[in-house]
Amino acid sequence: MKLYYAPGACSLAPHLIGLELGLALELIYASPRSKKLKDGSDFLAINPKGQVPVLERDDGERITEVAVILQVLADLSPAGTLLAPPGTLARLRALEWLNFTATELHKSYGPLFKPGVDPATQAFARAQLAGKLAWVDAEIARRDAAGQPWLLPQGFTVADAYLYNVLSWNPMAGVDDQPFPALRAYVARVQDRPAVRAARRAEGLKD
Repeated sequence: MKLYYAPGACSLAPHLIGLELGLALELIYASPRSKKLKDGSDFLAINPKGQVPVLERDDGERITEVAVILQVLADLSPAGTLLAPPGTLARLRALEWLNFTATELHKSYGPLFKPGVDPATQAFARAQLAGKLAWVDAEIARRDAAGQPWLLPQGFTVADAYLYNVLSWNPMAGVDDQPFPALRAYVARVQDRPAVRAARRAEGLKD
């Protein structure tokens, strides 16, 4: 399978999940700015939405949207370790986190990365984001107190991969995470996983 990606973008989550599963994903760089691949071909021909990640299956079908791709990859594991089976409460809890991350967190970072956004708009976005991060910090702290290092009791899942991916943008986005010690410890915990380190190295990201 092929994974169209950009370093540090939300394609990092499926990249690291592929490594967690031992999958041989072929990484294909897609420029976020030029919308071109390294060979000069048009990425918009691959995904007209112009965004990574895109997962191209061996049958040629292409899947977009990170929360969906994570489910596709996790379901390739018969053990179900990275995502509980369909119809279970554990699966629904994971989907809750995936959707919260996608709609409430991921999109909130947009104004902080988009060129030309005025400082007042960015300040408002950071203030709104701080409230959401405070909730995440409290949820992680509650789990820490119960001896649960990951979002779900079953262990590390795709929900952790996506949440980590988004939270790792804080330094680049100028988001102050000092008020959120549980969140910062959680990010460090995820980043210490061998698959995460390997994915970051492959994308040229600093530890």
